[in-house]
Amino acid sequence: MIADGSWTSAEPERFPVGSDDVAANGLRLGIDLDGVVADFNAGWIKLHREEFGSDLHPSMVQTWDGLAELGGFDDMRAFWAWAKGSDLRPSIFRHLEPYPTAVDTLRRLRDEGHSIVVVTTKPEWAITDTFRWLADNEIPTREVHICDVKSEVECDVYLDDSPHVLPDLIENRPDATVCRFVRPWNRPVNGAIDVDIWSAFHTVVIERSSRS
Repeated sequence: MIADGSWTSAEPERFPVGSDDVAANGLRLGIDLDGVVADFNAGWIKLHREEFGSDLHPSMVQTWDGLAELGGFDDMRAFWAWAKGSDLRPSIFRHLEPYPTAVDTLRRLRDEGHSIVVVTTKPEWAITDTFRWLADNEIPTREVHICDVKSEVECDVYLDDSPHVLPDLIENRPDATVCRFVRPWNRPVNGAIDVDIWSAFHTVVIERSSRS
């Protein structure tokens, strides 16, 4: 999850590190990070409570673009300026906790012959911390795309939580299977498959793979 008003690179940053060693029937799985693999809201709220003594809880995040108001910031630019970190601490993206079963499911999918393709949108200043986070959590990927237009990255199956990204994937990748990770800040999208737990996404991949 990256809400409107975020600072992102003007040009896509792509870091492919090889994607040929995939089983013949393996699929390219385009996986978002924040709000899907990494619990962004729990992370920033934990930091907010530590620094400001607030009583916020992740369940209070109900809209895509309501983080500034919830956190008491003037606007999203002010929110991201705080999230960027300082000489005293890293950015918010450095120490996010993965959602339960997310990493284990990605590893199982990798072991089944699928290619885990990270497709995420980040502020430019978060790129280094993002790669550190991927390494710390041993995310089983050999291909990472940090970009604004995710449909530019060709995959067989996509998993995302953004109410803005999902319609674009449906429109521009008609042959792909697009999955909406159900969160309070998104709504059903015509053409997308809803999944609310990682095991459900695993099932979608198995079914799609059997048709390939």
